[in-house]
Amino acid sequence: MSAPLLSIDGLTKAYPGVVANNQVSFQIQPGEVHALLGENGAGKSTLVKMIYGLVRPDSGTMSFMGASYTPAEPRAARATGVAMVFQHFSLFEALNVAENIALGMENPPKPRDLAARITEVSEAYGLPLDPGRLVGDLSAGERQRVEIIRCLLQDPKLLIMDEPTSVLTPQEVEILFHTLRKLSAEGTAILYISHKLEEIRALCDEATVLRLGKVVGTCDPKSTSAAEMAELMVGKSLAVPARSEAAHGDVILEVDNLSVAPASAFGTPLRDISIKIKAGEVLGIGGVAGNGQDELLAALSGETITAPNAVELKGKPVGNLSPNERRSAGILCGPEERLGHAAAPDMSLIENALLTARHRKSLDKNGFLDWGKTRQYAEEVIAAFDVRTPGPENAARSLSGGNLQKFVIGREVMQEPSVLVVNQPTWGVDASAAADIRQAILDLAGRGAGVIVISQDLDELLEISDNFCALNEGRLSDTKPTAGLTMETIGLMLGGAHDMHEAEVAHV
Repeated sequence: MSAPLLSIDGLTKAYPGVVANNQVSFQIQPGEVHALLGENGAGKSTLVKMIYGLVRPDSGTMSFMGASYTPAEPRAARATGVAMVFQHFSLFEALNVAENIALGMENPPKPRDLAARITEVSEAYGLPLDPGRLVGDLSAGERQRVEIIRCLLQDPKLLIMDEPTSVLTPQEVEILFHTLRKLSAEGTAILYISHKLEEIRALCDEATVLRLGKVVGTCDPKSTSAAEMAELMVGKSLAVPARSEAAHGDVILEVDNLSVAPASAFGTPLRDISIKIKAGEVLGIGGVAGNGQDELLAALSGETITAPNAVELKGKPVGNLSPNERRSAGILCGPEERLGHAAAPDMSLIENALLTARHRKSLDKNGFLDWGKTRQYAEEVIAAFDVRTPGPENAARSLSGGNLQKFVIGREVMQEPSVLVVNQPTWGVDASAAADIRQAILDLAGRGAGVIVISQDLDELLEISDNFCALNEGRLSDTKPTAGLTMETIGLMLGGAHDMHEAEVAHV
């Protein structure tokens, strides 16, 4: 084996009350696709931030190509040959592709030369981009291409990718994997972070597993099952979510020809959306990010007011009701954005429990808030959903993403809604927490609620949904039973092939 490209020895980083990384050691070889696995809060983000120069370790050493490596900032990491594609895109929608890429370069070339270079590199790696297109007009997959090409123009020796397929269709995932394999064959090493274990098995050569900040094992993903990797991550066997076999009831929520203009210049208008969901049914709505998911949730939650009859709950029009009025009626929602939308970052978990549960859990009396009862409710959510936090008085922003997501979903589920609409319920959540959230959704449906799950995780939708439809450019496809759907059919539906019958799809 050749000398390692990156060698990490005993890296430790502590914050008040928690050791994020504890004596972490591993190596990455040139051209290797190396997976970094672990639960939410296992220390993955802190570790890659130290590699990329965003965080300084308390102790331990790193070496890159045999030389001491101590990046004081990302600029130093990039100069050494380390590039990173973040989970959240950092792009300006009002600028074009070339302008966005130039902003991420230390010494960008002249615009004409940069545009030519973008075209050349993007086509060479199978990720074609038009340098003159506005980013606001790009799909989520195309935006990710901008981030990747920005990194490739730096000619990196190590490329760090954080949850890179969360916004891609199955077809786009294959294109990305082809690009990553090409980079690997050319000698570029890739540090790959993902909760999608089957992707890890398909792509990666080696995996390092973190648990509670420590390395607990390594494995060859190609010869290790997804279940075995998940057990390494969490230290226990994972239960497969089980659904109720009870028959569905009457139609509980009906959306009829709902059309909504976008709230912003780069939003997506909803066009003639129609949905019928029965009591006890889980409807899965798939779609690549930016195709109207946020707008649909806003129209169902009451954040966007519509014609009264456009949304009906148990036969009664609710389209003109406010969010609080809809919650009281029985429609509860969990938006995709945890901090700022689903939860107020600087408010405690007690206060965040109050925000949506005040009416349904009777957390006020005679015009006064009942803080004792509110605290008790927050504690019940924390206990029932295994939210890892020192206590309910802690601010929402102090929780890891996965733990905050468990709190947000638990807060809504425990109010026993008639209809629950959730967008990306397990996005960025580890395997154990994802299994718990999915089981809670299935249990809620088993108790007679109608559940709409909007997600880009197709495996999730296939696992928990009774029926499936796809959202593309604000239009909804016909609904099909989930049983028997192939990934090829789903990919075509996500791409807008809404009117294709199964027989036609089979011959595409």
